[in-house]
Amino acid sequence: MTPEELAVELDRVGYLPDAGVTTAAFLALEMRRPLFCEGEPGTGKTSLALALAQALSLPLIRLQCHEGIDASQALYDWDFPRQLLHLRALEASSSGALDPDAAEASLYTRRFLLARPLLRALEEAPCVLLVDEVDRADDEFEAFLLEVLDSNTVSIPELGEIRASVPPVVVLTSNRTREVHDALKRRCLYHWVEHPDLAREVAIIRRRLPGVSERLASQVAEAVGRLRELDLLKPPGVAESLDWARALQALGKSELDAETAAVTLGAVLKYREDATRALASGVLG
Repeated sequence: MTPEELAVELDRVGYLPDAGVTTAAFLALEMRRPLFCEGEPGTGKTSLALALAQALSLPLIRLQCHEGIDASQALYDWDFPRQLLHLRALEASSSGALDPDAAEASLYTRRFLLARPLLRALEEAPCVLLVDEVDRADDEFEAFLLEVLDSNTVSIPELGEIRASVPPVVVLTSNRTREVHDALKRRCLYHWVEHPDLAREVAIIRRRLPGVSERLASQVAEAVGRLRELDLLKPPGVAESLDWARALQALGKSELDAETAAVTLGAVLKYREDATRALASGVLG
């Protein structure tokens, strides 16, 4: 597959990439390296992983990172309630002759293992593994993640080593709420994802919302572009552009004037301060 062919496949599943995104994704596939996508919220980083899974006809496995996430939440855990029920059943059926070692060994089998996203990705590869918002995890988890991505292997003391038959396609995203360590970045191909330009944003709106006219899609994309130039707490992303266009469509509007923009601003801006700044700036017409 060439970068051009990958672009066609992504387009086919509704993701309209620019040349930079296409090339980065193509190289990640060819070189079997994780793709680290960084950028403002709403620029399509997560959507890229979803689109890659669809375009490659692979299952998507998602690991959503958050503050305090640890290895057991990402890799595996034991199903303690089921283990307890199993132990009680053994005790009840043994008539007091339960072998403690055999009982303990029977508790730590695949039957009672809860596979979390990383283990599932290794076991179910080929697949697309999305490690979303890795910048929300702490340093310890980042080091653990680096180790797993490097070896595509995990070791479970009770079961032994589990290795992926082929490396999963890995997409990591970051909104840059903090700097991710260089060690993790070095392991990946890096791409900064920009907001789409005007023409591409209009195309995305029309692709996702075919009932929206070219004129209305252009007006929404232009207005969102002007809003992004303001010093807002949360500049709108593509998702907000789509929400705004969808809201206008629901209201039966065929064009975006200043009055309509003002009463529908909640579809695109999510902070009172941002709405106040946008209305005061005059960028809505």
